[in-house]
This record gives sequence, C-alpha cells and structure tokens, in this order.
Amino acid sequence: MTWQRLQDLPTSKNNKQITKMFDVDKWNEIITALRKNKIRTALTAFGVFWGILMLMIMLGAGKGLEHGVLDGFKDFATNSAFVWTRTTTIPFKGFKRGRSFMLNNADMVALQNQIPEIDLLAPRLQGGGDSQGDNNVVRGLKTGAFSINGDYPQINLIDPSVIVKGRFIDNFDIQEVRKVCVIGTRVAEVLFDKNEDPIGKSIRIKGVYFQVIGVAKPKNPNISFGGDKEQTITLPFTTLQKTYNYGDVVHYFSVTARTDVPVSIVENKCLKFLANRHNVSPDDEPAFGHFNLQKQFEKMTGLFTGIKGLIWIVGIGTLLAGVIGVSNIMLVIVKERTKEIGIQRALGASPVKIVSQIITESVFLTSVAGYFGLVVGVGLVELANMATKGGDGSIKNPEVDFTIAIISLTILVVAGAFAGMIPARKAISIKPIDALRYE
Repeated sequence: MTWQRLQDLPTSKNNKQITKMFDVDKWNEIITALRKNKIRTALTAFGVFWGILMLMIMLGAGKGLEHGVLDGFKDFATNSAFVWTRTTTIPFKGFKRGRSFMLNNADMVALQNQIPEIDLLAPRLQGGGDSQGDNNVVRGLKTGAFSINGDYPQINLIDPSVIVKGRFIDNFDIQEVRKVCVIGTRVAEVLFDKNEDPIGKSIRIKGVYFQVIGVAKPKNPNISFGGDKEQTITLPFTTLQKTYNYGDVVHYFSVTARTDVPVSIVENKCLKFLANRHNVSPDDEPAFGHFNLQKQFEKMTGLFTGIKGLIWIVGIGTLLAGVIGVSNIMLVIVKERTKEIGIQRALGASPVKIVSQIITESVFLTSVAGYFGLVVGVGLVELANMATKGGDGSIKNPEVDFTIAIISLTILVVAGAFAGMIPARKAISIKPIDALRYE
C-alpha cells in the first residue's frame, strides 16, 4: 500500500474503510514482504521444511524398527514361560548342594490341579539329534541328523507350526502311544524325493520305525524353542518317553497364563510349587532355569516407547529451531517496515490489526513450508514402506500415522503464531511519530 493511496482515502470514513482496505490488501502485502528478499525467505522456510521432514522420517523409521523387532514375537504366545531344572546350590532337607534332579509326569498333573492360573501346559522331552553329529534318521539309502522332540498337542498353541501336509499329533497319539511323527520341511527334503508325498511313509529314528503323519514348518521363524523346526521331528511325548526308555522324565514345561493373569505370577507359582515337590530350598533360585517371554516383550515395548519419546524431543527441537528462524526474519521485516507501520497507526489502524498482520505472515510462512515438509516426509516414508514390504530385515513397514502427521502440522502452525508474537509486539510498541521519522 502506497502513501498516495492512503492520502486519497476519505477521512470522514476513517477506521472502517481503512480496515477494509487493509483486509483486501493483506495477502498482497504478505507476498510482497516475503518476496522482497527471496533468499532470506527461502532459507528461513527451508529451516521449517527440514524440521518437519526430519520428524516425519524419524517417526517412520522408529515405527519401522518397532514393526521389525516386534514381528519376531508374531504368532508366538507372548504370555508364556518355560521352566526346567539345573543343579541345586543350597543344601536343603538333608540333601547336599550340587544335586541334580528332573521334572516328571506327576509334576504336570500337579501343576494343572494346583495352579488354576495356568491356561496351557505342555511338557517336552528332547531326544537328542543333529547336535550330536550322528545320522540318527534313516529312510532307505537316505540319512540325516535331526532334532527329536516329544510333545503334547498343546505345544502347537504356544509355539505354533504351519502344517504343510497331513496333521499334527493329537491326544489319541498321546494316549495310545502311537509310533507316528511330524517332520520338518527340511527333513522331508532330505529323506524324500522332490515330488514324493511323505504322508503315510515310514522313517527309522534311532533304529525304530515311525509313520509320517504330517509335514510342518515354523509359523514364526524368529522364535523357536527346541531347535530349528524345519530340521526337527516331533513324536508324541509318551511315545518318545517309552520307546527310548526315558522313564518318568520331563525336560521342561511350557506354560501360558490365563488372559486376566500376568504370566510372571504363573511362573513364580510354578517355581515355588516345583521347588517344594522336589525338596529344593525356596531360596535356591539357580536350581531352576526359567524364561519369561512376556517380560522380554514388555522390555521391547518399553524400549520403543522411549525411542518414540526421544524422536519427539529431537523432532520438536528441530522444528523449534526453524520456528525461531521465522521469528527472526519477522523481526527484520518489522524493522524494514517501521515507517509503513507508523503510517498505518497514524491513519487509525488498531494495534490488533497490526498484530494480526504480522502473525498472519508468520503463520503463512511456517504453514506453507511445514506442509511441503510434511508431504515430502510422508512420501519418503511411503517409498521406504514399499521397498521393505515383504522383507525380513530389521525395519519393516515404516509408516507415519495420519493423526500424528496432522498433530505435527498443527503444532507447527501454533508455533508459527507464537513466533510472530514477538515481532508483532515490537511493531505496536513503535510510536507513530517515531515511525514516521524512521529512515
């Protein structure tokens, strides 16, 4: 707005017409002020652009890392715990330290009857395997060294497998001590021809023949207890126990808690109960080995909560750096327009109008720069999502939640308004007479 245009305004209609003229010309003045020094404006806008771009990329990368790590727990019963025995370290009830003891079948029944918080319980017997370096499995002229496990059907609900062919062991196999087995996909590749169906065929395990009833592969290859499932042969628990004379022995128990009970409670109750049954001191913690998957899962979720917090701290700090740059450029603009502001004040422009003008310029600059930073940042995250989809890396499906993106942009706009407050207060603090004299 020029001085001549201000002189031509009818003084009898002062405030209302001046206000109207300011509203009409507001956006032209904003664009003119920002274009007056293009390099300065561009660098300031880039600071805001870069801040929200980095925030979006960090949020996307953090989410991708979270997906990649927590995907390792997918399909596994995260409310599960595992208990096995070691040697005692404390003398108790006449028994010396260093005593070895084993879990047994009666422990399984007692645990189910005495600890109502248990949902699933699956004993396991490990029959040795490929770690011994012997070819323990034979079919015709083909041999292989594989892990052998004796299991109950419940294990497939705790550490699930995908049944490629046939079926998994069931309760009838357990009760009737059937000589049947479920083999891993790698076992099938080694012992059978490429197009041969293993179901119904027999294999010899440590000199004893078993009929193949199923072929399995891990549902989640990231977690597996008892060896690589692709190279494991699963027998009914009772069959392995009796066929190879293991007697009344259980190597370890897998347990899950009911949905309304933390598995740590079940774990502690099992340890105390088994210690009492086997005459182990209640203070002899090393006498039992145990692993709580829920604790590990909670640690990971807690870690990613901390990572999210750190990302927001760093991201908002970067945004604030850009917003401070906006505030600084607005101070420079106000200084350059001191005389113009003085003229507006002399002709009756209210302080609110001046403040509104300055804050609008600040919000406009931060909003435009922030919007483009947001779009580019989300676009890059989506490209990364497409590149990592279906992969097995540590970062999977990076994404930015739409709500989080809108909140980020809103924070930026609000910060832009605050960034304009200081220059706006500076503008209205100038007396009209002093502004008119300013050169």
